[in-house]
Amino acid sequence: MPYNKNLQPLPSAFRPHCLARERLLLWLPLYTPRNESRLPLLQTDLQRVFTVISHAYAPSTLETYGSGLLVFHVFCDQKGVLESQRAPASTLLLSAFVAAMAGSYSGDAIANYMAAVHAWHVLHGIEWAIDKDQLRALYKGSNRLAPPASKRQKRAPYTITFLLAIRSALDLSNPLHAAFWACLTTTFYSTSRLGEFVLPSLQAFDRSRHVTRSDISVTHDRNQLKTTSFHLPSTKCSPIEGEDVSWAKQDGLTDPEAALDHHLAVNNPLSSGEALFSYTHTDGKRRPLTRRNFLKCLAEAGKRAGVDVPPAHGIRIGSVLEYLLRGMPFIVMQVKGRWAGPSFTKYLRQHAEVLAPYMQANSVVLADFTRIAMRPFGKIRISHNGKH
Repeated sequence: MPYNKNLQPLPSAFRPHCLARERLLLWLPLYTPRNESRLPLLQTDLQRVFTVISHAYAPSTLETYGSGLLVFHVFCDQKGVLESQRAPASTLLLSAFVAAMAGSYSGDAIANYMAAVHAWHVLHGIEWAIDKDQLRALYKGSNRLAPPASKRQKRAPYTITFLLAIRSALDLSNPLHAAFWACLTTTFYSTSRLGEFVLPSLQAFDRSRHVTRSDISVTHDRNQLKTTSFHLPSTKCSPIEGEDVSWAKQDGLTDPEAALDHHLAVNNPLSSGEALFSYTHTDGKRRPLTRRNFLKCLAEAGKRAGVDVPPAHGIRIGSVLEYLLRGMPFIVMQVKGRWAGPSFTKYLRQHAEVLAPYMQANSVVLADFTRIAMRPFGKIRISHNGKH
């Protein structure tokens, strides 16, 4: 795509210089909505609407969308598109934008850039009247034209065998190793994202966003089955209320309960004044476990153990596969992994071992397995008298 060398939009009073995460908020369309219905609303009321909508986007989303919005305006600058034509954007303009990126960007990148332009319209109250069928066809064509280098390779899942290999290469008397191992097993068995338990930097700790020791709770059900839960104060899908994740005690050396207890004994993190997986550094100072140090520790352990280390996203993929192979019902896995829809089933298409029980010739033998694991069709309706 023929952008200028520095990928910067032409100077404009509508697009002040700012951080990527601020562009969606500070870059303004030429026209903003007016109180055309002449409701008795003040400008402060309209500003309040803008403020509330702005909180719909997580910081990481604002960062990503800021990059997409930049690409859109550079494209418009190079094509000589007027400010008045950029918002509301027409189907033709957006189609030309997508077509210009096709063949140079991945389908996911193009979709993210378009989502950024859409969010910009929504945030500033600009009508989004687009021919969805045409854009859907453009997305499909863009996926087929995407360069091979832009397509992600299949991500290998973490397995129990891999976790055991990593553990064998650790010195659990080392405070960093103790924190790392507890974090790894907790992330794996709770089916969490790594970023929900590690910090982006040493100075990033925020009690309102990061897990602390006080966020751990232990419960027992009616059968006295024990579950350990962690309250994530702020997540991408629930930035205000947060979400809960959990695991139960496991057999063998990958038991997250034993790993967590050991970390708490070695590092003794504060109840709420520091991140859960904080540890004592060699200089005697306290440090939170950052993503960088986690990955460094993982890479070094993998090298000592002589195993290839998959990308960190493989932790969550591996957790899904482990629980499904144990026979956890798909719908339960969806709830445990906090997926709003069955998007996790993409992992099933990539790993035939999960589908193997359903493809055998002896379906009678597999009847119980299918009854437990397969999601039922339709919905159960309950009448007012409590009967199905």
